[in-house]
Amino acid sequence: MSPRRSYDQYCAAARALDAVGDRWTLLVVRELLVGPRRYTDLHADLPGVSTDVLASRLKDMEQQGLATRRRLPPPAAAYVYELTGRGRELRPVLEALAGWGAHGLAERRPTDAVRAHWFALPLLRRLAGTGLEGVVEVRLDEGRFHVRLAGGAESYGDGPAPDEPDARVTLDAGTCVAVSRGELSVGQGVRQGRIEVSGDSVLAKALRAS
Repeated sequence: MSPRRSYDQYCAAARALDAVGDRWTLLVVRELLVGPRRYTDLHADLPGVSTDVLASRLKDMEQQGLATRRRLPPPAAAYVYELTGRGRELRPVLEALAGWGAHGLAERRPTDAVRAHWFALPLLRRLAGTGLEGVVEVRLDEGRFHVRLAGGAESYGDGPAPDEPDARVTLDAGTCVAVSRGELSVGQGVRQGRIEVSGDSVLAKALRAS
């Protein structure tokens, strides 16, 4: 195997790009931010990546101390990849990139793949600024994800909430983008008939009134 390429520059930005600047690496980080993932799940949620490239990126991330591979206990007995503490420190980098690139979502191209959990981080960032707390399960046509608002300790995950959520929000991908970009509040979306919020909790009522 050829040695890993480097910019060979004594610069923090260059060093960061040495670690995560290869194509697909930051998108692998995006996938692992939702939690441990099996190789097959990663490949399914990174449409367009070849098996060779994905394997190479995961190996590079292990060597860089960004991710680890471990075996789940029986009965699963499968290997999963997960971010290290160093890898999780890339979350604000992904948040900044998503904020910077959000204008590119103004129009969905026919060739664009979509996964529901790709909207989790931008939406969480927007909802975290409301000061609300609790668990929100978000339902899109493409699937479900959940976000936990916790006053500075926010988190999110793929799929339904592990426990009964404080609120369930149903909307389409375009509306989710509008909320994430701050163009529409959840309450405005409810009043316009674009968003449905179910639940009787303080959080659900606050979202409907926002």
